[in-house]
Amino acid sequence: MAKRNQKKTPKLTLQEQYQGCPRATIFKRLGAYLYDLFALAAVLMLSVILALLVVIIGNNMGLINLSAYKDIADYLGQSDIFVAYLGFVTVGFYAYFWTKGGQTIGMKAWRLRVQNSDGSNISLTQALIRMATSAFGLGNILALFSNRNAFQDLWSECEVIALTKELSTWKGFKGMGFMDEDKK
Repeated sequence: MAKRNQKKTPKLTLQEQYQGCPRATIFKRLGAYLYDLFALAAVLMLSVILALLVVIIGNNMGLINLSAYKDIADYLGQSDIFVAYLGFVTVGFYAYFWTKGGQTIGMKAWRLRVQNSDGSNISLTQALIRMATSAFGLGNILALFSNRNAFQDLWSECEVIALTKELSTWKGFKGMGFMDEDKK
């Protein structure tokens, strides 16, 4: 029996695999957004506890005078620094996950990834532009149309893709390059 001349198909790099994924639908985006709200709420709760401890310690050391306020919550509620701190924590949450691995906790659960068109992780500048133009999620309305980017994705020059099952089970969070280096 004659052997068939079988061609070996080249193994796609992780970057090429990411580029081959379809864009995420609005329903998957909303599902990930809801998951992220729960994770972000937990992070914000820890941040508020830290702020409360700082105010209590500051009050006990005489650095903060709380006599003009009903309680610590009243003091924090009227503090612009506290509001800026919570905003920084929120921006930091999304920026960290998007720039380090392309996925937040909700995006991981819904098998989504934010990336550049070449499959690489987005930069901090892109993450900040993406957050500033998202209008608290309303920018996703453009994703209602098939195979379209959301408003924030257009402005930040990135895309949100729906990962395959194989790509979503991969445990790397350092981007795409080092996975291909293991096979050399």
